[in-house]
Amino acid sequence: MPMQPDQLVSRLWPWLLLALVLALLYALLPVLTSFFLSALLAYMGNPLVEGLQRWRLRSRSLAVAVVFVALAVLIVLVLLILLPMLGRQLAELYALTPTLLDWLQQVALPWIQQTLGLEEDVWDVGRLKQTFAAQLNQTPDIVSLLLSALGSSSMALFGWLANLFLVPVVTFYLLRDWRLIVDKVRVLLPRRHEPLVARLVGECHEVLGAFMRGQLLVMLALAVVYALGLMLLGLRLGLLVGLIAGLASIVPYMGFVVGIGAALIAGFFQFGADGLMLSGIVAVFMIGQVLESVVLTPMLVGDRIGLHPVAVMFAVLAGGQLFGFTGVLLALPVAAILMVWLRYWYQRYQASDLYQQVSDE
Repeated sequence: MPMQPDQLVSRLWPWLLLALVLALLYALLPVLTSFFLSALLAYMGNPLVEGLQRWRLRSRSLAVAVVFVALAVLIVLVLLILLPMLGRQLAELYALTPTLLDWLQQVALPWIQQTLGLEEDVWDVGRLKQTFAAQLNQTPDIVSLLLSALGSSSMALFGWLANLFLVPVVTFYLLRDWRLIVDKVRVLLPRRHEPLVARLVGECHEVLGAFMRGQLLVMLALAVVYALGLMLLGLRLGLLVGLIAGLASIVPYMGFVVGIGAALIAGFFQFGADGLMLSGIVAVFMIGQVLESVVLTPMLVGDRIGLHPVAVMFAVLAGGQLFGFTGVLLALPVAAILMVWLRYWYQRYQASDLYQQVSDE
C-alpha cells in the first residue's frame, strides 16, 4: 500500500529540520566559534562547580565565581612564567634553523641520495637556506609580529577582542545555568524516546568526560614530565620540546615519537655525539611513556573512551580540513559521540532480522 502524503511528511520533517539546522550552523560557524568554545569550557568546568556545591558553597553563582577566579589566577601565573621562556626558546629555535639546513645539505641529504641513488638536485636546500636567512634578518620580535598581524585588519582585531571578552562571559552564564539548560532540553524530548536518548546521552557523557578531562590531564602531566626532565638535562629547547610532546600525546604514542625525535635532534646540535646526554634524553621519554601506560592513563582516563588512535588522528585532521580551528576543537567530542551512536546502531543491526535471517539455499 503506497504511503499517504501526510504520512510521508510526518516521517520526513524531522530529517528536513535536522538538515536545515545543520546548514544554519554551518553558515553561522564564524559567529558560533566562541559559543562552541564556551560550551566546551562550561562542560569541563561543571564538575568543579558541582564539587564546590557539594562541599560548602550552596550558591551556584558563587561556586562559578570561585572557579573562574581560581582558573584566572592560574592562567595568569602560567602565562607570566611560561611566555618569556617560550619566547626565548622560539628565538633559539629560529636561529638554529640555518645550522639545521647546513647539516641537511652537507650530511643528511647526500647520504640519502647516495643510499637511494637519487639525483643530486632533488632538494634545493641552498635556495631554502638563503630565503630563510633573509627572513631571519627582517623578522621582528614575537610581540611586534603578533601586533602587526592583529593590526593588519581592523575587523580581525575587533573579532579577537570580542572573543577575548565574549568567551568568559558566555562560559560563566552557561556554567551558572547548566542544570537548568539540561533539564529544559530533557523536557523537550518526546516521552516515548526520552529513556533511550537519556541512556545514549549518558554514555556520551561518560566517554566525553573520560576523554576531555582525563586525556587533557594526561597531556598536561606528560608535558610537565618531559619539559622538566629535558630542562634538568640542560637541553636549551627542553621546555618547547616538552610542551610539543605533551600536546601531541592527544594521540597515543604520537607524543613519544614526536618528542623523542625532536629532542634527539636538538640534543645532537647542542651536545654533539655525546652518548651520555643522548641516552639521558631517551631515558626521559621512556620514563614518561612508562608513567603514561602504568599510572596516568589507567588512573585518569581508564578504558571508557573507545576511540582508536587512527580514529583520533582522522577526526582531528578531518575537523580541521572541514571547519578550521572550530573543527579541531569539536573533532574529538563529535567523534566520541558518533562512536556511541554507531555502537548503538550496530547492536540494533545485530538484533535485526536482516542480520539474523538465514538463507534457505
